[in-house]
Amino acid sequence: MIKVGINGYGTIGKRVAYAISVQKDMTVSGVVKSNPDFMSRIASKNFNIFVPEKDKIKIFEDQGIKTSGTIEDLIEDSDIIVDATPEGMGRKNKPMYEKSGVKAVFQGGEEHSIVQASFNAYSNYSDSWGKDFVRVVSCNTTGLARTLYPIFQDFGIESVNATLVRRGTDPNDHKKGPMNAIEPGLKIPSHHAPDLKTVLGVGEVNTVAVKVPTTLMHVHSVQAVMKKNSSKEELLSAFSNYNRILPVSGKDGVSSTAQVMEIAKERSLNRSDLYEIAVWVESVSVRDRVASYIQAVHQESDVIPENVDAVRSMFQLSERDKSIRTTDETLGIGKKVY
Repeated sequence: MIKVGINGYGTIGKRVAYAISVQKDMTVSGVVKSNPDFMSRIASKNFNIFVPEKDKIKIFEDQGIKTSGTIEDLIEDSDIIVDATPEGMGRKNKPMYEKSGVKAVFQGGEEHSIVQASFNAYSNYSDSWGKDFVRVVSCNTTGLARTLYPIFQDFGIESVNATLVRRGTDPNDHKKGPMNAIEPGLKIPSHHAPDLKTVLGVGEVNTVAVKVPTTLMHVHSVQAVMKKNSSKEELLSAFSNYNRILPVSGKDGVSSTAQVMEIAKERSLNRSDLYEIAVWVESVSVRDRVASYIQAVHQESDVIPENVDAVRSMFQLSERDKSIRTTDETLGIGKKVY
């Protein structure tokens, strides 16, 4: 039983904590919260609460929230830490993990250079086998790697072009994001292009990112030049072999991200999350070895199963297919709605 500590209990951390808690080979040793807010009260009903430093203990307890110590105490009682702190904090936290000899999983906001391997369950699970420091790539990169892998595996890929239409912010964030604007990313390629190469051995990758005023999901328009020709039917067949890819259809009334998220709600999974990448069947086409499709990515949850699988790879608990199958079963991934 691997004891997993969660440093940070925000959008990703709280979901990772739940996902770990339903695994049979892992347990949550505790979560770190910085402030005694409503999320701390909710978290304390299910997990032991730890704080960043000792002077926070009294602040929490004055608010009636019991703590189990500081992050140093959590590290001492954990085999691995999933660092779900805000972007850039993971790099600052890494020396603390190194000093204690604990393994750590970082999120996509951190740079590839601070870890031994970046991670995607389908495309490079074995790269993290036995490693101490691993990074799960970002929600957008996870979405790209997830659907490009079947093409890469079955037909080969020469190059990728993708336009990423990004949500402005997460649903619970009232402080940032374009409210009445479309904000183009002025760096081309966006950081997603080199990030994709850390987990999938593709050649040329070009990505463009655009932020829009929505909170639900990202949408990607993807084109991949394949090494050998294929057909729409073969491409859809390749996608169908992977639980974490969900085909959706405009013919069924799924014409926007709003309907995609309604599917997630109807499945009644944890927080109505959608761990899979949704691909519109009608958008899939192949012409002159160029595969094209449009997909939707639920940025709050698509990386969650990857965090679970990363832990298994780092502790050499299960081979790739067994780990993915276990994670999918415990989280309800691939559960049909209609």
